[in-house]
Amino acid sequence: MGDSYIRHIELLGFERRFFPSQHYVYMFLVKWSDLSEKLIYRKFSEIYAFHKALKEMFPIESGDIDIKDRILPPLPAPKWFDNQKTTETRQGTLAEYCHSLINLPPKISRCQLLLSFYQVREEDENPPAPHPFKKNETYLMAKDNSRSNTSEITGPIILQTYRVIADYNKGSKYQLNLKEGEQVDIVEKSTNGWWFCQCESRRGWVPASYLEPLEGPDETEEQEPNYAGELFVTTKAYTAEQDDELTLQEGETIEVIHKLLEGWWVIRQGEQTGHYPSMFLRKSGEIRPADTEREFDRRATPPPRRSTIRNAKSIHTRGRQRISQDTYRRNSRRYLHQRGQREAHSTPANQRQKLQSVQESQANNENNNQNGSTPPLSDQTKALPTMPPRPSKEVILERCTEHTRKKVSIRYSI
Repeated sequence: MGDSYIRHIELLGFERRFFPSQHYVYMFLVKWSDLSEKLIYRKFSEIYAFHKALKEMFPIESGDIDIKDRILPPLPAPKWFDNQKTTETRQGTLAEYCHSLINLPPKISRCQLLLSFYQVREEDENPPAPHPFKKNETYLMAKDNSRSNTSEITGPIILQTYRVIADYNKGSKYQLNLKEGEQVDIVEKSTNGWWFCQCESRRGWVPASYLEPLEGPDETEEQEPNYAGELFVTTKAYTAEQDDELTLQEGETIEVIHKLLEGWWVIRQGEQTGHYPSMFLRKSGEIRPADTEREFDRRATPPPRRSTIRNAKSIHTRGRQRISQDTYRRNSRRYLHQRGQREAHSTPANQRQKLQSVQESQANNENNNQNGSTPPLSDQTKALPTMPPRPSKEVILERCTEHTRKKVSIRYSI
């Protein structure tokens, strides 16, 4: 390890294993001074044995000579029998212990005993063989509660398992190399189509298009199309590479009609529909904060589409249900036509009242003229207000907002 030392230790959660017998191991993400990050697994009995050895190495700092000199954090002894409940409720104490340990003076936080304990072992990189009938269960700890009271710890999260349909070679250090047939656990599903996964002891970003559920070919979380559309603005230009994609420049306003999990959303511009990378879109009126280095890296290029993957092999006999662009375009035009008809036949209530008032005034004037009486000029002015001429289409498009301009252009295009 040389002069490297540990900068940070984060408790991610714990794993329930069934081979050779049921037991629990804690998952730690160890960040070293050389900017490397390693995932390690430790039993609580191992952690407590390390704690006892550390107390023997530093008797003054552990308070064995004088309790006033104690700076080593306390750690409760393991119980006779560890179950899931005790393993879960112990996470808050263990996270606080690791945080306090790294903030001790360098003679303790950088001692060889501590560095050796948190180094990657062979069993960390190559975990023991899983149980032939039971799969290991992973439980993540909520980040906001990593240093809180044990009573505030949320329940465990069982990760979803997906299968890799084709070999994937990573494009950056934040991604994973995958082989067809491997199974990965999903830690985070990002709307841009890059999912954070765990494959055995490896963790990184993977395109969702390379993964399929084990239960069936279709995604149960996939949303239905919304032809009413949501207004979005393009944040980056994109040139279409497939026939069912759209080419747009930065700053254009479009409507999203179908949000797909693989990160390629179906959008509408006028009567045209097509796929567009969701990472190049932001909701109209939304202001995004600057991305971190990791976020920028995985958002640099859109994930590959499922249709472009070669030699994809699925375990399901039935293919995924997909909506064609012809269906999107036909349903979108039908919706726009119906919306235009509703807007054309809908007159606001106040306009109807004004029209009725004008018609009644005109009828009264006609009756007065027939009777030979002429109302005062002031009454005529009040009864018949002067209506300004209707502006032309060009004037409307020039003076209205972008939102109104878009609606007018859609209506005239029908």
